[in-house]
Amino acid sequence: MVMKQVWNLDSIFAGGSNSPEFTAYMEKLKQNLESLEKQVNQFQGSTLDELKEPFDSMIDLVRKCTVQLGEISSFIGCLTAEDVHDKQAKLLVGKRNAYQAMFDKTLTTFDNNLTEIPANTWTLLCEQPSVKPIAFVLKERRKLTKEKLPAAQEALLADLAVDGYQAWEEMYDAIVAKIMIYWEEANETKQLSVGQLENKLSDSDRSIRKIAFEKLAAAWTEQTDLFTETLNHLAGFRLQTYAHRGWDDVLKEPLMYNRMKKETINAMWQAISENKSVFYTYLKRKAELLGVDKLSWYDLEAPITTDTKKVSFDDAARTIVEQFASFSPKMANFAQRAFDQEWIEAEDRAGKRPGGFCTSFPDSKQTRIFMTYGGSASSVATLAHELGHAYHQHVMDDLDTLNQNYAMNVAETASTLAEMIVADAAVKNAKTKEEKITLLEDKIQRSVAFFMNIHARFLFETKFYQERKQGTVPTERLNELMKEAQQEAYGKQLAEYNPTFWASKLHFHITDVPFYNFPYTFGYLFSLGIYARALDNPASFESFYNALLKDTGRMNVEELAKKHLQVNLQETAFWEEGIKLCKQDVEEFLQLTEK
Repeated sequence: MVMKQVWNLDSIFAGGSNSPEFTAYMEKLKQNLESLEKQVNQFQGSTLDELKEPFDSMIDLVRKCTVQLGEISSFIGCLTAEDVHDKQAKLLVGKRNAYQAMFDKTLTTFDNNLTEIPANTWTLLCEQPSVKPIAFVLKERRKLTKEKLPAAQEALLADLAVDGYQAWEEMYDAIVAKIMIYWEEANETKQLSVGQLENKLSDSDRSIRKIAFEKLAAAWTEQTDLFTETLNHLAGFRLQTYAHRGWDDVLKEPLMYNRMKKETINAMWQAISENKSVFYTYLKRKAELLGVDKLSWYDLEAPITTDTKKVSFDDAARTIVEQFASFSPKMANFAQRAFDQEWIEAEDRAGKRPGGFCTSFPDSKQTRIFMTYGGSASSVATLAHELGHAYHQHVMDDLDTLNQNYAMNVAETASTLAEMIVADAAVKNAKTKEEKITLLEDKIQRSVAFFMNIHARFLFETKFYQERKQGTVPTERLNELMKEAQQEAYGKQLAEYNPTFWASKLHFHITDVPFYNFPYTFGYLFSLGIYARALDNPASFESFYNALLKDTGRMNVEELAKKHLQVNLQETAFWEEGIKLCKQDVEEFLQLTEK
């Protein structure tokens, strides 16, 4: 049976962006938000007897609103991704943002209520059976609130963000949606979206990659002045907010969001910077294999042979399920369910937004995966990656809603582990030397992406924010900063860089999570530690892994690593162990490709 590559959204809300069922669901959310706002504003008392019952009621409504808002956000996100021209879906984005702002504003008051509970009463309240399981999350919110502005000012910020801060991300999305690029193929002129054209960057023909890169660069350059506005205003909003809160470090928010310490991120980047030389050797060898003096940006994802095997979507699905099963039957069964129940949008067609994602429907207990499947080994890896995300949420579905809010860095751990399982198996099962070299090189590409591409993004954002504090950063300077960051991250090993990458990468323009970069590298290296455990103890892996995933929403990452892996993330030793595994791939590749 041929598997469908178009997802089914009607099983959640029938009728797409005009769904009456969805409209009714949004109305229920509105009613619950109004009830929550009323309860939060009326909440008062100082003793356990006074607070216990209204507190439980308030928490229950927070749960309901969290679930319902998550459900509508995922549905709208799917609608806008599958068809960037769906005007009704764009209107729903505005409505969703208004509800989100209402919820955020109410939560600001809720959080302020937490800080006003006397210390002794707070201790007693956190020990109550109904509260103790979610105490970590509540204590986290209480602590963070004490570092923010007074409740009224934070509520005002949330209101202003709808048509200010968040609107700049929507402006970026609107501009990208209009970008269509002419492409000549088989004596036919087509109009491709940026997502479709980006797939050409992994074509085996260098001339095609070069043309695609130049066309993309021209398209992004044409819009850079607009993207300069969006990026500067996003950063300006953040910096002004931080200044009013008294935060002097732009990493404070992303580190708090990812529940990690600065010593951890510093140790990670230090370990990577001190172990890059072998990857420089890999880049030189790849250049030799491609017959060029130095790689250009558009060669990084290129296959090293023109005889590349395309993998059908059905074959990719079967391979992923089989390899998941070798580590975790539950993981394999879940992946099979995702394919069978049409949870995956993978069709290669115009009108879709670029990139890929996994989104969860907390009320329906379902997920949806979005990508544009191209048949390459990289496409297979992306599919496995997103299924890893989906499984993470599946494992957490039976937990309290408030304990399911895991951060991006541990989210990327689950996805990269799934990706690694499939990639490693492909290398080990290669039937010929040539196939093994090709698959090994594709695996190494991911290491290069996490250690160099992501590092370049982090370096760029760090320097950009330093300069943005002094005023608006013009387009020309943004291009310079991007190129300088890429040169540093890649050790000046490339012949040509991508100065407009800051404009083309959606992640720089996202409002939900600042510094949408380093969590990927964290997740990659952290997952290597988990993978090593899987290889050493395959029989106990499933229970160990599920237990770790369930803790990701109720622990900081340092505690998580200490409890489940018995390691200290603030020391370079742990990170170096993961990098060592990646270096072994490079060493094997170099040996196999010696002339």
